[in-house]
Amino acid sequence: MLISVIVTTYNRPDALRAVLSALFLQRDRNFEVLVADDGSRDDTRVLVERMAATAPVTVKHMWQEDRGFRAGAARNRAGASARGSYLLFLDGDCIARPDWIERHRELAEPGWMVAGNRVLLSESFSARVLHEHLPIQDWPYVRWREARASSLVNRTLPLRRLHLGPLRKLAARRWQRVRTCNLGVWMEDFIGVNGFDEQFSGWGFEDSDLAVRLLNRGVRRKEGAFATGVLHLWHRENDRRSEGENWDRLKLRIERGDERAFDGLEKYLRLE
Repeated sequence: MLISVIVTTYNRPDALRAVLSALFLQRDRNFEVLVADDGSRDDTRVLVERMAATAPVTVKHMWQEDRGFRAGAARNRAGASARGSYLLFLDGDCIARPDWIERHRELAEPGWMVAGNRVLLSESFSARVLHEHLPIQDWPYVRWREARASSLVNRTLPLRRLHLGPLRKLAARRWQRVRTCNLGVWMEDFIGVNGFDEQFSGWGFEDSDLAVRLLNRGVRRKEGAFATGVLHLWHRENDRRSEGENWDRLKLRIERGDERAFDGLEKYLRLE
């Protein structure tokens, strides 16, 4: 099964370099990478093209005009070009450990999405990781315990490996904490709900909306914790002026039980 990894980015080539480098070191190589670029400057394109030239997997750069935060549209564009039957969403500041693809593949199950989690790195540690090109994706757990003791990260539990079995399905209908910085969805289900709804303009709840509509469609949530945790580099807080409006839109979505996005994936699929 080919997996399509959709990496969202915006004007942060140093972080994207670290993210792509870690993906190229995955033990499972049966995947492609689509960089969903939300309007970055040209240095991002140059970086992606340079890294793609020697990458062990196919890498595509999908760019859209910069008209404010439109991560949903960027992911839809990339999703429309994906060749895989399974999609993994990853943010361009989230570094995956070498077994990330492998673990997601093990957890993938028809009728389920897999919601992974993350460890947050401090601002100073993130800067050091990027400046010194630290291979943190290879660090053993003991080093992360030391990092936690030094307040370089907020927690270490997501980096443990536990076989939870049926416990992974206890929160099957919970949309909270489903984040597209680390999420696995079947392409068939993504198409079925018409992808991300681009009515959610600006930052806030576009990933929650996707999760709610997938649940309304009958897709259940499987816990990816203790298997798929990623390393989230520090970034400045996004402009949250749209948060209240998007929250109201999400509440209405929940009340109505909608499955399909009003303004979503289908318009890009028609172009393919």
